[in-house]
Amino acid sequence: MPNPDAAILGDQAIQSEVLEGLAMAVNHRKWFVAFATPYLGDHPIEVSAGLGDYAAEWLQHTEKMSLTEADSGRIVALKERFSDHPGVSVRELLLPSEVNGDHSAAISYNVLEHIDDDIGGLRTMKSLVRPGGYIINVVPAFPFAMGPADIATGHVRRYTKKTMRAAMNAADIEIVKLHYANSLGLIGYYVSTCLLKQMPGPGPIVKFYDSTVAPMTRLMEKAFNPPFGQSVIAIGRRPLNG
Repeated sequence: MPNPDAAILGDQAIQSEVLEGLAMAVNHRKWFVAFATPYLGDHPIEVSAGLGDYAAEWLQHTEKMSLTEADSGRIVALKERFSDHPGVSVRELLLPSEVNGDHSAAISYNVLEHIDDDIGGLRTMKSLVRPGGYIINVVPAFPFAMGPADIATGHVRRYTKKTMRAAMNAADIEIVKLHYANSLGLIGYYVSTCLLKQMPGPGPIVKFYDSTVAPMTRLMEKAFNPPFGQSVIAIGRRPLNG
């Protein structure tokens, strides 16, 4: 009989590999950091901060930031990493939850696709920010790219602009910007994970992508918003009367 605990541990190991791969992708991270930077305000909160790599970049633009995680081990790691930064607080948070806050922005990168009740997750994020505050999400795009790597890392869906717009509308979040990003990354991801059945993680493929593909794609997409991409970038705002 299969051991479900072994499966869970396997998924956690794959998720850790993915996070390590993302940590290596410095150019990619700086590119995606920039999507949220203009909306941070005086006290943003990051939902599911992972290893804290994005937070470390945003802290160059804001003195105060709250970080949350659902995983107890990552909470400990985040507290250790930012122990010398007096403006950082770390706490546990699961989505969806009944919480309230007065943050200037709530940010989640690659989180909603893990949650069955993604509309409830968006409502939680909206409740964490003050009226007029921003809700920034990055989610993986296009259901056709759902493959073994998505399943292994706990994805329950991938989005399009249409489905992300519908989720934001259902959560009563005003849409500020909604677009695709990383068009060449989607092609590479589909070939490597869906056709070749590879798992993302640290290694030469990530190094090549980050040194060559990501900078080229970022430069190209400065000129125009692509009709497809590996990610949907969703910038929303809590209504002033909501």
